[in-house]
Amino acid sequence: MYSVKAINRVKAIGKKIRFIENIIEEKSSVVNALEDEQNARAAILMHLTAIAEQFDKLLHGGELEILSHFEKEDIKGSYELRNFIAHDYEGIDLHIVEDVIRNRLPIIAKGVEEALKA
Repeated sequence: MYSVKAINRVKAIGKKIRFIENIIEEKSSVVNALEDEQNARAAILMHLTAIAEQFDKLLHGGELEILSHFEKEDIKGSYELRNFIAHDYEGIDLHIVEDVIRNRLPIIAKGVEEALKA
């Protein structure tokens, strides 16, 4: 059994993924959302950062085992993307962000679902 704090962190990851999905739906596509520099892109990047921070808190809280349903590369990649966003916001390669949204977020969302079933 996992702590309430760990479960809430996983729930927060799922919530941020849903926020990103909603932004993309409102803009009709990932590309349109990322082209909206003032609003949608900024929100997506903040949600991606928040996801990575939840992964990091689980790691440093000694509760990484709740992420057994996650691919280790998704956890590591998420934190690397967070560092890139934090340290070179204007230099972000949007193709990488698009790839993360299209290919990695669905895997992370499935991991959230599996973790919350356990």
